[in-house]
This record gives sequence, structure tokens and C-alpha cells, in this order.
Amino acid sequence: MEALIPVINKLQEVFNTVGADIIQLPQIVVVGTQSSGKSSVLESLVGRDLLPRGTGIVTRRPLILQLVNISPEEQRKAAGDDDGIDAEEWGKFLHTKHKIYSDFDEIRQEIENETERVSGGNKGISAEPIHLRIFSPHVVNLTLVDLPGLTKVPVGDQPRDIELQIKDLILRYISNPNSIILSVTAANTDMATSESLKIAREADPEGRRTLAVITKLDLMDAGTDAMDVLMGRVIPVKLGIIGIVSRSQLDINNKKIVADALKDEHAFLQKKYPSLANRNGTKHLAKTLNRLLMHHIRDCLPELKTRINVLAAQYQSLLNSYGEPVEDKSATLLQLITKFAAEYCHTIEGTAKYIETSELCGGARICYIFHETFGRTLESVDALGGLNTIDILTAIRNATGPRPALFVPEISFELLVKRQIKRLEEPSLRCVELVHEEMQRIIQHCSTYSTQELLRFPKLHDAIVEVVTSLLRRRLPVTNDMVHNLVAIELAYINTKHPDFADACGVLNSNIEEQRRNRLARDSHSLSRDKPTKAPNAMSAPTQETSAVASAEFEGKVSGKEGQVPNGNPDGATAGNWRGMLKASVSKPDEGPSEEKPRLPVAPGSPHRGPAVNFLDVRVPVSRKLSAREQRDCEVIERLIKSYFLIVRKNIQDSVPKAVMNFLVNYVKDNLQSELVGQLYKSMLLEDLLTESEDMAQRRKEAADMLKALQRASQVIAEIRETHLW
Repeated sequence: MEALIPVINKLQEVFNTVGADIIQLPQIVVVGTQSSGKSSVLESLVGRDLLPRGTGIVTRRPLILQLVNISPEEQRKAAGDDDGIDAEEWGKFLHTKHKIYSDFDEIRQEIENETERVSGGNKGISAEPIHLRIFSPHVVNLTLVDLPGLTKVPVGDQPRDIELQIKDLILRYISNPNSIILSVTAANTDMATSESLKIAREADPEGRRTLAVITKLDLMDAGTDAMDVLMGRVIPVKLGIIGIVSRSQLDINNKKIVADALKDEHAFLQKKYPSLANRNGTKHLAKTLNRLLMHHIRDCLPELKTRINVLAAQYQSLLNSYGEPVEDKSATLLQLITKFAAEYCHTIEGTAKYIETSELCGGARICYIFHETFGRTLESVDALGGLNTIDILTAIRNATGPRPALFVPEISFELLVKRQIKRLEEPSLRCVELVHEEMQRIIQHCSTYSTQELLRFPKLHDAIVEVVTSLLRRRLPVTNDMVHNLVAIELAYINTKHPDFADACGVLNSNIEEQRRNRLARDSHSLSRDKPTKAPNAMSAPTQETSAVASAEFEGKVSGKEGQVPNGNPDGATAGNWRGMLKASVSKPDEGPSEEKPRLPVAPGSPHRGPAVNFLDVRVPVSRKLSAREQRDCEVIERLIKSYFLIVRKNIQDSVPKAVMNFLVNYVKDNLQSELVGQLYKSMLLEDLLTESEDMAQRRKEAADMLKALQRASQVIAEIRETHLW
């Protein structure tokens, strides 16, 4: 059990070499107001005069005092070392390395010099601690922290916020849950007004880590005593209240040694407080502190060991991310380029080491774009979107030319279906754009998660991003051209012999043939019934009927209010288009009965009917009722367009992802490394690309030092046997 405190002292020394406070080691923190006797308590525990004395604030930096009890054997061993220690007691400072101080006056002077070196001579304070180890056979193993005394009013050149500075410094130490708070209060003051107990309550509300020390018992007013205070009747403290008698300033001036002061203290307690003498005094305080600290260390050690192991793993990972200092820059550059290219390809293939769990990325997102985004977009494109019955009828009429057609012209179907196929080009190009954006995002993903070494070299990272971005930018037009060509291929040849389309046409033709047979049967039945009563020129009746129907259709086409040619050039300038000024014809009384026709606009150039009208600019009215044949022809074209459009959409949905994979994704995967090597692996660029960021070397050194300290601390703790814990 006695071996626990030296372990903590070793750990304290290990971590102080790197200036780290991430490990909260068990220690005793001395807190009190200015001139309350803190230094006297510490000197009583050490048994020697070693702390600076004077008026005002003297302790202006934290003093971490480690007391090490040495046996006579250890003392003789130390005397035989090269250092030649022949004194019974000696001290060592951390900042002076291996220098030995056997004269305690030199120790006091070194504390003053080191305080002024950091804090200056203007009575200011500093949070940087001074580390002192005292080796003596007359001390118990303890780790104590002496802090500046609490003060209210700045004096001399002290800053105005000196009170807040000291309070913050004290709270920084006593807030450590592994510390024991030694609250020092003078006996000639009211304990209810103790500033040290007040600030201890802030960090330890339940008082489980607080031990109260009452100093200057011999300076109380005549007729008063500290019996109630020492018994805990005034303010109870869980760890106890211990009273001591400090040396007065006169004793210090007269060079009264601590040993004599301890004898006088014992005599005073026996005379004034005989029933409490064995539970008070400096010797009892030292034993109590030793016992509390050992038990406290025993309770904290398992958690401390776990925390050291966790921190060691974290700093090892951090140091790995910083990488080793670059020695062979050529090999390092090639290695980083190769690793980035491999991680980029692995991210696309889904075999990357770091896989996102919050969102899709890489190849999974590309797959989602192909089969979800692009697929749903194509399915939402209606085969007849943007077309209505009048547009189809107009296209049929335009395809017949000046002659009435007996059958639906194929050219009208081809023109209309090409118009619908063209609508598939825009979503296809959008698919290429989305994949290109995802390929850009993969660069950032690889830089952040997969190849953290690139963060060491910001210029190399920027150069790699620029090369990959340039490669993707060059491949984008090529891929877009291929998608254009895929749509152009479908537009170049309308394959009406396609098996799927032939099946649809077969079903459609059988329905039309059945309708035609039914109509011929009705016409022959009507002809045989009317044959005896017909005139000799009855054979011309079908011709007249056909002429009447054609005239009605043509007049329906040219009647309207707004001029525009559907599916064509408004001014009729393209080759093959016909255009001219037409005059309205007047029905003759001998043409036979005919159905009522819509009233035609008056041509603007006619001397009889007023201004002539450009009938090519007159749109077919939507509200006109179609004849049976017109309705049938439009339905035929609509069915053919739907059937062929579905075939083409299926082809586009299958071929566009393949084109994108071949011309963009796979090309980048196959040529990325060669592109990076060709543009970056050059001797003239090595120095510039492998320049580390300014603070990277410093952070690597700090991480390496901390890892070394943690590993050393882990070894120190591992040396303790399990029996030492109990």
C-alpha cells in the first residue's frame, strides 16, 4: 500500500515532462487565504524551512511538492552514485533536470528565482507550476500542491482582477475529482467566514474530498478556545478537522528549527486540549494525509489505468494520421497518388474501407441514379405528352398532300413518333449530369475518410482534386455526345419491323380489318336495297360523296382564328413544304345535298369577299366534332405512337446507363492513376507538393511526446502488484 504514492509521483513526473494536464492524478491541494499559515503547514510536513516568506503575496505560482520517504539503504545507495549525495535530505527541481539541492536555503532561493522568471517581479501570478521533490527519511509519502493565497484587494503592481485570477487558478486544481482539498483556516478568525471552506464547497458540495486544518491555535484571544471547532460542532467536515500550532514570525526570524516547533506544539496541545491532543498536531496531520491519499489513490487507480489506455490508443491513431516525416519524397508521392486512386475506385465499387452509413455515396448512389432517379423520370414521360387529337389529325392531313388519302399515311406516324422520342433526350442528359456530380463528391469523400495522409500536404490535395476534376470535365462532353447519339440513332430509323412493334401492329390491323369487313357488309346491303331506284349515273355517287367529305375536312382545317402551322415551320420555308394564297370556293346549287360547313374567313385579296386570308396560318378548331374516319385514323396513330415509344424508351433506359458507365465511370476508373502520375509525378513538383502545413510538424511532435508519456505511465501502473491495492 505504501508503494502507491511513489507511483503517483512517478506518473506526475512523467506527465509534467510534456506539460499535459489531461490525466487527473490524485494529489492534495492546499487552499487558504493569504497569511493563513499554508506555507507553515507545508514546512511542518517537510520538517525544513524551504518556502519563501515575507509580507503580502509570496506564493505566486503553483508549487507541486512531492515528499519521498527514503530508507537508510536507499540513502547509502544514493550516496554511492556519481552525483555524490552525502546529505541526509535533498531536493530536486524538474526544471533544473538532475541538479541536486542539499541546502534548503538554495531551494528557497531557486523557488523565488523561478517564480520571478515566469511571473515577473510585479506581484502577478502564473498558472505554470514549479515541481519540487524532497527526499528525506523524516517525511511520509505525499503529493501536495501549494497555491497562491486568496486575496481581496490588489496591492502594488498587481492587476485589478487578481482576486478572480487566483480563484480561477484554485478552482482549476480543486475541480479535479481525484484531488483532496486541504482547507487551511486561521483559528483567530471566525470559521463561518472562511474563504477556503467557501471555495472548497463550490468544487466539493458534499464535502467528501475536503479536510479542514485550523492553524494558529496559540494565537486565539484569552478566554477562548477552538474546542467546538475541532469537534466539528460549528461546521462539520466529513474528512475531519485537525488543529496545529504554527511557528510565529518571531520564531522564523530567530531561526527556530521545525523540530523544536513540533515539540512546543505537542506541549501546547497537551496543556490546552488534552483530550484532543492525539487527534491533532502536525504529525497526526501527516499520517492522516498519507492515509487519505493512499486510499484515494487505491480507489482512483483502476479508472486511471483505463483512461491511460484509452488515451494511448487515441494518440496512436492521431499520430498515424499525421504520418511519419517524409524522407523519400519520390516514393511518398507515388504512394499517396496510388492510394488515392485505389480508394477512389474502391468507393465506386463499394469495397472502400470507410463506408458511409448516413447517406448513399459512390457506386451505390450511381446505381440509385440509374435505376431510381433516371428510371422514374423516363416512366413519367407520357408517350402522347404534348400531343392532342387535332395535332395528330393535322399531321395526317399534311402528310397526304393535295390528294385525299384512302389510308393513314406512314409519314405522319414517323414525324409524330420522332417528336415524342426527342423528349427522352433531356432526362438522359440530366442522368449524365447527376453521375458527374457524384463522381465529384467521391473526391471529397476519399480525401476526408480514406486517405487522411493527404491532409498533411494541402498543396498535393489541391493538385489531386484539380487533376481528377479536369479528367471528369473532359469526359463530360464525350458522354453527352454519346447520349445525343443514342437518341439520334433512334430518330434516324423508325424500325416498324421491330418484333414488339410488329405484334402490336398485328393486333391493331386485325381490329381494323374486322371493322372494315363490317362496314363493307353494311354498304353492300344498302346498295342492293337501293339498286332498282337509282339513276343511270348512280356509279358517280361514291365519287361525289368522297369529294364532299374531303371538302368538309379541308374546310375544317382552314377554319379558325389564330394562324399557326402545327408540326411545321410557321413561314413554310423548309424544302418540301407547300404554301400559297387560296381562295374560298362557293358551293353550287347542282352539287347535290351536302352537310352544313363552317363559315370561312374572307380572303384579303378577293374583290368579291374582301381581304385575302393565309389559310396555312389558320389552326383547326379544337371543338369541331371529328368524323368517324378522322376519329379512327387518330386512334390508329395514337396506338402506333404509344407502342413504338415504349420500345424506344425501354432501349434508352437500358443504353444510357451503359454509355455513362463506359464513357465516364469506367474510363475514369481505368485512367485515374495514370492521369495522376503523368501530371503530378515530376521531380520539379516534389518539393512543392510534399510541403506540410505549418503546424503539422509541431502537432506530430506533441502527439509523439504524449504517446510516449502515456506508454511510460502504463508501464508504471503495470508494475504495481494487485496486493498493493489492498
